[in-house]
Amino acid sequence: MTNTLSRRVGRYALLLLGLVLLPSAAFAQEVSQEMFTVNNTWMLVATFLVFIMHLGFAALESGLTRAKNTVNILFKNTAIIAIGLLTYAIVGFNLMYPGDFSLGEFFGFAGFGLDPGAEGNTSAYNPGYTYYTDFIFQGMFAATAATIVSGAVAERIKLGSFLVFTTLYVAVIYPIAGSWKWGAGWLDQMGFYDFAGSTLVHSVGGWAALAGVIVLGPRLGKYVDGKVRPVAGHSMPLATIGVFLLWLGWYGFNGGSVLSADPALVSLVFVTTSLAAAAGVIGAMAASWGLQHKPDLSMVLNGSLAGLVGITAGADTVGVASAVVIGLVAGVIVVGSVLLLDRAKLDDPVGAISVHLVCGMWGTLAVGIFSTNPEHAFLTQLIGVLAYGVFCFIAAFVIFFALKASLGLRVDAEEERLGLDVGEHGMEAYGGFQITQA
Repeated sequence: MTNTLSRRVGRYALLLLGLVLLPSAAFAQEVSQEMFTVNNTWMLVATFLVFIMHLGFAALESGLTRAKNTVNILFKNTAIIAIGLLTYAIVGFNLMYPGDFSLGEFFGFAGFGLDPGAEGNTSAYNPGYTYYTDFIFQGMFAATAATIVSGAVAERIKLGSFLVFTTLYVAVIYPIAGSWKWGAGWLDQMGFYDFAGSTLVHSVGGWAALAGVIVLGPRLGKYVDGKVRPVAGHSMPLATIGVFLLWLGWYGFNGGSVLSADPALVSLVFVTTSLAAAAGVIGAMAASWGLQHKPDLSMVLNGSLAGLVGITAGADTVGVASAVVIGLVAGVIVVGSVLLLDRAKLDDPVGAISVHLVCGMWGTLAVGIFSTNPEHAFLTQLIGVLAYGVFCFIAAFVIFFALKASLGLRVDAEEERLGLDVGEHGMEAYGGFQITQA
């Protein structure tokens, strides 16, 4: 009797341990109300951490650009989150899931009122979160993709044209691209893996940034007589604050992508995310110090972001040592990329293309090299990277080119010299300063 009771207790204990440790999808309809509440609460905490990333982007972009364009940077970053959430509610969520574009389903399974259905706010919808939590978490990701573009085209793009681009790109291009993997689309069926968006968010934004920089052209005075003329940002303290806010938000970006409060997996993701970011700092420090003979703070800041972007695709499926290698390589790559883009006369004021596109591709390919899951193949990862590159770059280039031919894309030379704060907004971030500092 005692042995039988012991065996029963043991089985129940193992079952309980399995419910806690296994990913949520493994026990879809067996999660308790208490565990469902815990899962959903963590997802909402992760959501507001991702929201904080928008403040980080605003601070970073402002700090790395000139004072006379600060209001413009802050305005764009404020508008982006609003546009991203509203378009995701109207059409983006609808397009992205479940990756089927048949006309019968286009208007039927999400968006346009966000009806959660009878079971949308119970564990019958998902053991990790409610329908509304699903929407708001994914909506924050959508807005992040557009924010990446803002910094790359800073200091010379017309505000209205940028907002039109943002609306079209976030409403249509991002969710279609996202559906290929996260919406159970064709790349997901092929076995392509991107845990939290090295490609689906960062490279999608990075390809658009590259297209914008090409169509827009460099800032006045950036390249003179074939030489690169550095254009210093106005506030390194502000840029540094922005990076630490982004690093903080990344715990929600990656940790929330577990899609539950699974203690083992969330903890692993926190560790791999942190170590990759730290290694990115060291990699960028070594590369910039060696190549430029001075330790460059802006490079080190971007090194931390490079490590974060690099680990995002495989944070849940690579080991601790691999995370360090991925981050270290990303830190070195981002420095080389910034210098090479300048040589190619592609003017990116904040290094967004190098951080998000180049390191996003690296991180996605790294899954095929370092993943502990044998099903994650390098060739499949490469196909995914190329597919997103072709689709997103061409789509963004067409939108930017159409805007250039219609509304105009770039402010005039006098407005650029005076600063977009005065020219576009009629105000200054730092009263009485910018007009005399053209």
